[in-house]
Amino acid sequence: MPRPHPTACLALADGTIFRGMGFGATGETEAELCFNTAMTGYQEIMTDPSYAGQIVTFTFPHIGNTGVTPEDDETAAPFAAGMVVRWDPTEPSNWRSTGDLDAWLRRHGKIGIGGLDTRRLTRAIRNLGAPHVALAHDPDGKFDIEALVAKARGFHGLSGLDLAGQVSCAQSYQWDEMLWSWPDGHRRRETPGRKVVAIDYGAKRNILRSLASAGCDVTVLPATATADDVLALEPEGLFLSNGPGDPAATGKYAVPMIQEVMERSDMPIFGICLGHQLLALALGARTVKMNHGHHGANHPVKDHETGKVEITSMNHGFTVDSQTLPSGVIETHTSLFDGSNCGIRMADRPVWSVQYHPEASPGPQDSYYLFQRFARAMEERAPETV
Repeated sequence: MPRPHPTACLALADGTIFRGMGFGATGETEAELCFNTAMTGYQEIMTDPSYAGQIVTFTFPHIGNTGVTPEDDETAAPFAAGMVVRWDPTEPSNWRSTGDLDAWLRRHGKIGIGGLDTRRLTRAIRNLGAPHVALAHDPDGKFDIEALVAKARGFHGLSGLDLAGQVSCAQSYQWDEMLWSWPDGHRRRETPGRKVVAIDYGAKRNILRSLASAGCDVTVLPATATADDVLALEPEGLFLSNGPGDPAATGKYAVPMIQEVMERSDMPIFGICLGHQLLALALGARTVKMNHGHHGANHPVKDHETGKVEITSMNHGFTVDSQTLPSGVIETHTSLFDGSNCGIRMADRPVWSVQYHPEASPGPQDSYYLFQRFARAMEERAPETV
C-alpha cells in the first residue's frame, strides 16, 4: 500500500526538514528539541512540567500502544510542546487504558509527528546540541518551509528564561494523596505527619505522593512564595520541587527565599531537579546549560558516600557546575555517563538535593529512600514530647 502524503513537518533552525504523519492537534509550535530514552511512561513525560518549552523525541519506537489513563497524568494537562515518534501510534492495548494518545493530544492542543528517523534525529541532538525547531501539523500537507525554518531560528531558547512561574500553582493547597498501590489505587493519608512546605516550581504529582507516603503532611506553595510565607506555616521541613527553564532566571526570586529560610530556621531542606539547582545557587554555586541534557529512565548515578550506583530517572537541560561549589558543600552524587553533578549536601546541616528524580514515574525506584531520609531528618530534629 502506498504511504499517504506527509501531514506533519519538523523544521530545524539549521534548515534540516523532517516530514512525517501528524497526529494530535493541528497547527504550529516552536520549542527546543530534546530526546528521551525511557521505554515506558510517555504520558508521564508529556505531563511533566519540566518539559515546558520542549518537544520530546522518544527513542523507544512504540509510543502510544498502551493508551492513556488519568491516573498517569503528572499534572492536569501536558506541558511538553509536542512529541516526535518513530512509528505512528497504534490502537491502545492495555487494561488500564481509558483513551488513545491521538485523541488525548488533540484534546490538549499538542502536536505529534510520527514516521521519523528518530535515531538520526537523536544523533543530531547529541552531536550538535538541542536545536530550536518548529513543528507543524496540517491534514492537507501544505507547509511554508521557509516560514517554519524562520520560526525555528526565531525561537528564544531556554537560556535566561524563567518558566517555573508559568507552570506553578496560583495559590497554596494541601496534598494528602499517596502513591498508587494494588488494589486500592491512590489512597489518602489519614494520620498526622511531619509538616512539610513544598515549593511548586513545576512539581510532579508523584513527588507529592512520595512525600505523603513517607509520612508528610504537605502544603504546596507557589514558586514566588517568600520566606515569610513559608515560615508562617511553621513547617518541619522545606521541599524544593522540579521544574522547567533556566535556574539562574528562576533564582532571581527563589534564591533569596531559600537563603532567608536557612538564615531564620535550621529545618531540613530537600531539593529535586530544578530545586537542586536552586539550592546550589543559594549556597553560592553556579549553573550552566548542557549540550543536550539528560532525559531518560536509565541513567547511572554514583553515590560517593556509599559507593553504590543507582539507576535513575532524569530530565534536565541545565546542571550545577561542581567546580563552583563553595567550602562546606559536599558533592554527593555524579553521573556515570558524563561526570556531571547529581547531588550535594551541606556538611553541617540537614540540607541536601539531587539532580535526578527519586520518585521516577517513569523509571526505576532505586532512589525512593531519599524521601524516607527526609522524613527521618525531620523526626530527629523534632522536640521530644512527654
